[in-house]
Amino acid sequence: MSNSEKLKRERTLVLIKPDAIKRGLVGEIIRRIEQRGLKIVALKMFQPNPDDFKEHYPETEEYLRILGRKTLEDYRQSNLDVKKELGTDDELELGKLIRGWLVEFMCSGPLIKMVVEGLHAVKMVRKLVGSTMPADAEMGTIRGDFSVDSAILANSQKRAVHNLVHASGTLEEAKKEINLWFSPEEIQEYDLKI
Repeated sequence: MSNSEKLKRERTLVLIKPDAIKRGLVGEIIRRIEQRGLKIVALKMFQPNPDDFKEHYPETEEYLRILGRKTLEDYRQSNLDVKKELGTDDELELGKLIRGWLVEFMCSGPLIKMVVEGLHAVKMVRKLVGSTMPADAEMGTIRGDFSVDSAILANSQKRAVHNLVHASGTLEEAKKEINLWFSPEEIQEYDLKI
């Protein structure tokens, strides 16, 4: 396979989260992906359970500390006392709290999982989706146009940030996540007629 063929076949995982489904944004999200010239090669709606997220949001100390550090940084930037608000300033304990809220949110309704393929698919989908924190997402992105939430508000309400969509952050992450959510026979091959 040539380098140009490899670029055209780059794949990424997209999860349309319960908040987007409940707000009727599925068609808009898919439209924006397809409008960009990317193709959907796998798609399924399902009701997840907590076990589905054991590897997607791992319970490893490393992952939990990353979540905890992000939370500490959000509180520092907002000049708020994380210990007063959440009962701890330990990054590992904060990570466990945040992971729990993430899993609870992701299981709060149906999800749509899909594999998107195309030229620079990982980067293009991330641009379409916008910043993870909706308040930081540019207008014209899915999160910038349809979501207004923040980590501080979510944490104060003891829930995950409602940001509509998950999109793999790197090619390596995409490969891992696609393998978690789809078997090879569920991924289709076809040509786009553009």
